Amino acid sequence: MVSLAMPLKSINSISVALMLGFVLVVLVFSGFLEIPIANSSNPPSSTRFQDSSPDSDSVSKSKQDPFWDLFSAFRKWDSQVGCAQFREKYGKNGSFSSSSSLQDVDGKAECSALKMDHVSVLVKGWTWIPDNLDNLYSCRCGLSCLWTKSSVLADKPDALLFETTTTPFQRHQGEPLRVYMDLEAGRKRSGNEDIFISYHAKDDVQSTYAGALFHNNRNYHLSQHKNNDTLVYWSSSRCLPERNHLAKRILSLLPYHSFGKCLNNVGGLDMALSLYPECTKDAGEAPKWWDHLHCAMSNYKFVLAIENTKTESYVTEKLFYALDSGAVPIYFGAPNVWDFVPPHSIIDGSKFSSIEKLASYVKALANDPVAYAEYHAWRRCGVLGNYGRTRAASLDTLPCRLCEVVSRKNGRNARSL
Repeated sequence: MVSLAMPLKSINSISVALMLGFVLVVLVFSGFLEIPIANSSNPPSSTRFQDSSPDSDSVSKSKQDPFWDLFSAFRKWDSQVGCAQFREKYGKNGSFSSSSSLQDVDGKAECSALKMDHVSVLVKGWTWIPDNLDNLYSCRCGLSCLWTKSSVLADKPDALLFETTTTPFQRHQGEPLRVYMDLEAGRKRSGNEDIFISYHAKDDVQSTYAGALFHNNRNYHLSQHKNNDTLVYWSSSRCLPERNHLAKRILSLLPYHSFGKCLNNVGGLDMALSLYPECTKDAGEAPKWWDHLHCAMSNYKFVLAIENTKTESYVTEKLFYALDSGAVPIYFGAPNVWDFVPPHSIIDGSKFSSIEKLASYVKALANDPVAYAEYHAWRRCGVLGNYGRTRAASLDTLPCRLCEVVSRKNGRNARSL
């Protein structure tokens, strides 16, 4: 009995192995199982980062997965990549630039250098600075700072701030310090100021465009749903020839909506509320172009952001509006833009060898939820990079930072030039 059982057991084992092998072959050829290929030249999109080589095949083209729900894209990214891998790539706090593009406004306070414990700044003439910047601030080192447009509140100011009006030609000792601000690309000094404010770190006080004060009085209803048919949001009513030409080249290759005067294709101005009525801020008031800006942008996967001028450190609200709306900016502008934004947060158009390759990348990214979600990972994983410093040097913190400089100069008691 024993001698007959052993051969039968061997035959059964061979039969089972053959059957399993046959099933495995069927599964592989039917596509239910995928066998990984060693040294593949196209790794999964979740392990690739566009920053280093935008012209490479950095998003999957073989498996398009059109999506419209941002949350579903986030869930896929979480399961395939996750914050741990993103932080490993960019560091716990992001990759800080070693350049001097941003002033160190969060550095150690030199309280002993302050000569006054209270400073008042009176804003003179018309300025685009929001009225709600007016306030009494409690700053570092026990310094209090009054920033106001009212001479009733600051009848003897320590400094006068000018933006669109000319500073006094002369200043005598005992008179307020003259502060001049120019945040335009040219950043021209008045020639008579004691303190100069601009967007550039090389000037006396830096003020970036990244602050929340640029976004006051807006509808912040942001959509989790992204258009699949119309990929790009564009809005410009200052049709500068060079910028308009570049925008036309890009948008001729991508489906877009243009809401401004330039290249308008939505049937006229202020049509955003017709497409997105939920973006109405106040039904009882006539809409303004800016009060629904972020809400409208949020419906698109991409926002085209082209600066008026390509100048070092000139990174304006055009880029930061897009970031704050939950869209991915396609950016053309400052060559050192990465010193101001979170890691892997924008598509830097200047890094592509052609507009055609840029458009191909954007189209592929729009159909790759994991790769697209990775452009939002900085926010979800708390990896800010230099963006934290950019916000810290914005208009939001300007009053205290300017008052510190005025205090170090001793205000009215500063020597006249």
